[in-house]
Amino acid sequence: MNPSSANPQPSGASRFLPDNFDAARPVAVIAGCGLYPQITVRALRAAGQPVRLIAFEEETAPELIDSFPSDERATILVGQVGHMLKALRRLGAGSAIMAGQIRPRRLFHGLHPDLKALALLATLKERNAATIFGALAREIEAIGVRLLDARAFLDHELATAGVMTGGRQRVATDTLAFGMRLAREVARLDIGQSIVVSGGTVIAVEAFEGTDVMLQRAGSLEATDPLFVKTSKPGHDFRFDVPVFGRTTLAALRDTNIKAAALEAGNTLILEKDAVLAEARNAGIQLLGYPAA
Repeated sequence: MNPSSANPQPSGASRFLPDNFDAARPVAVIAGCGLYPQITVRALRAAGQPVRLIAFEEETAPELIDSFPSDERATILVGQVGHMLKALRRLGAGSAIMAGQIRPRRLFHGLHPDLKALALLATLKERNAATIFGALAREIEAIGVRLLDARAFLDHELATAGVMTGGRQRVATDTLAFGMRLAREVARLDIGQSIVVSGGTVIAVEAFEGTDVMLQRAGSLEATDPLFVKTSKPGHDFRFDVPVFGRTTLAALRDTNIKAAALEAGNTLILEKDAVLAEARNAGIQLLGYPAA
């Protein structure tokens, strides 16, 4: 941190904030669906950070939208990049955090690209999450708004190394090493961030359908001692894509009788971490963190 900064970071600031972070200016949370945006807003408010909200119609939780005064929020349709940039300016945001997914079906039904979005897409030779969100990040930063690492202010929610649910590690060392290696390779190929392995066999690989559907497929095979592994990919851009584990995935593990999960420490968010760890212990599911590459 620059000690001469006129706007020092708040007390207990996240280690994921840049040195020149201006805590006096609002952080705009660009909020998708689920709990992730709500937990991010809660953490920002707890840190005393001014917060604004960019919400998406039919995606962002209504209770989160209602928690902001009308002059501190904007609601747009999915795909309205120009409207988003105008809203960031109007709200006086100095930085922004992308939190929460847009449901995958929106990519095929209900997308409303404005002229800015169409122009942005026309510049891309490949259209995938990395290229599209990378281009969006450049547009946001071009108007003077810093796009932050999406783990910012959520340090306490990250997976840590070792057995997080207590007790000795039940997962065989060879199985864990195999799962880590294969999960990273799948992520490197930009297929997905999660796999299920059993011994030295890959049981299921996450793709566009998402984690929970992949777990249902894995559970149907009734493999011996299956292990769920979640990771990030090499050169992962944490500004718009953070591996997340929460109650929904925990419930899917319980329903499919998968009793162990390995999460990349420091890079995987465990939403409502304390509650999830307690529920995992009660369900006999071991959650362990493994070191990032």
